[in-house]
Amino acid sequence: MTYTIALVDDDRNILTSVSMTLEAEGFKVRTYTDGAEALRGLTAQAPDLAVLDIKMPRMDGMELLQRLRKQSSIPVIFLTSKDDEVDELLGLRMGADDYIKKPFSQKLLIERIRALLRRMEAAAEPEPAAGSTLVRGELVLDQARHVCAWKGQKVDLTVTEFLILKSLAQRPGHVKNRDQLIDAAYGEHIYVDDRTIDSHIKRLRKKFREVDDGFAHIETLYGVGYRYRDDAV
Repeated sequence: MTYTIALVDDDRNILTSVSMTLEAEGFKVRTYTDGAEALRGLTAQAPDLAVLDIKMPRMDGMELLQRLRKQSSIPVIFLTSKDDEVDELLGLRMGADDYIKKPFSQKLLIERIRALLRRMEAAAEPEPAAGSTLVRGELVLDQARHVCAWKGQKVDLTVTEFLILKSLAQRPGHVKNRDQLIDAAYGEHIYVDDRTIDSHIKRLRKKFREVDDGFAHIETLYGVGYRYRDDAV
């Protein structure tokens, strides 16, 4: 399968060099030089994955991501400024799946793109003994279609959020530490900060509480990790 990657950056040198590298790796590439142009293109024809720069004219990456997430859960990697932790955390809380700091190596970017695409495929793969649908009380995870529902209402999740929730819900009551959730969501050999998982958990809770303000099934055990409860009180 040939994947289509959207690159959004106002630096034409980055667009040219990265797109050439990706095409050499077998990807199809669409490039955009600003957020407004990208929003039109990504809305008209969604790619398999998007790489967004944060600082762009007309519409920055944060606003672009915010608008995209209203209609799409495509995997997104953010390009952030060096040492700008605010950008990283804001991006994750708004629904980015991963981030890379500028300046970056193209080899690293390709590795993270391939890892995210593998996670997208893994999210759709049913567990051998469990079938394609995971049901935990009011929670339904249709792994084949990458669809989540709570009390019959759809909850739009990113690839990373889906994999984290799937990991927790597979064994209700069992605590998963951050390292285990990183492995479940990002795969082994990918380093991300612990705060990345915390940001994804906060966004998961927010999404479920938009459907059910009493949602309390993702429980924090401070200093240990997180667990899913079937019968939250």
